[in-house]
Amino acid sequence: MLFDSHAHLDDEAFENDRYKIIENLKKDGVDEFINVASSIKTSAFSLSLAEKYPFIHASVGVHPSECGKMTEADFIQIEKWLSHKKCVALGEIGLDYHYDEPEKDVQRYWFSRQCELAKKFDKPVIIHDREAHEECFETVERYGNRGVFHCFSSSAEFAKRLCDIGFYISFTGVLTFKNAKKALEAAAATPIERILIETDSPYMAPEPLRGTRNEPKNVFFVAEKLAQIKETTVEKIAKITSENTRRLFEIGENS
Repeated sequence: MLFDSHAHLDDEAFENDRYKIIENLKKDGVDEFINVASSIKTSAFSLSLAEKYPFIHASVGVHPSECGKMTEADFIQIEKWLSHKKCVALGEIGLDYHYDEPEKDVQRYWFSRQCELAKKFDKPVIIHDREAHEECFETVERYGNRGVFHCFSSSAEFAKRLCDIGFYISFTGVLTFKNAKKALEAAAATPIERILIETDSPYMAPEPLRGTRNEPKNVFFVAEKLAQIKETTVEKIAKITSENTRRLFEIGENS
């Protein structure tokens, strides 16, 4: 059975059939998934979703694109949520320099604060890194965080540096894209014991579904491509990446 380490079932794209998708997950071959937050609103939703289903886990945190509206009260709320029994991580947090807003200094401030908080609570971080590889690396190294760089988009060399400081690398359906040379090289170079798989639903739908709404069940296509890269079976990839996800997020077998 597969473990989707990063999905956003809170997204409005699932407004009409969210619970039908969840109820069909086991039949579709997905054992568990982590609903990853990006704001205060989605943090609350992720926890409420995880409370309803034993096979759903939640993260809390504020995405760099959302941190321009973040307040000290929001930070205090995140700190409270980190003690929730279904909260497995702080994320997704990080830096996104693709757009001009929020300003870089605002992103840096809240990223650092959340990394410091994760260290205080000994929670793994889920890192969003877009066009800010070195700064993201320096920040998590400075605070001594552990966690995963999700939807990995950098080089094989950068993946190795992250593994050297104890981080995991998570790959999406991008592995199946025709122009995914860097991602393929990174996946080939990263030890399987350091790899997670994810859908980033509803985004990043893999081939042959590119351009459609992504769903947790499509993590199969990521596992299938990774099996080709590592010259092994989908079953072995499912087993190892599930074990990796449980290890990182401290999730028990019968959670």
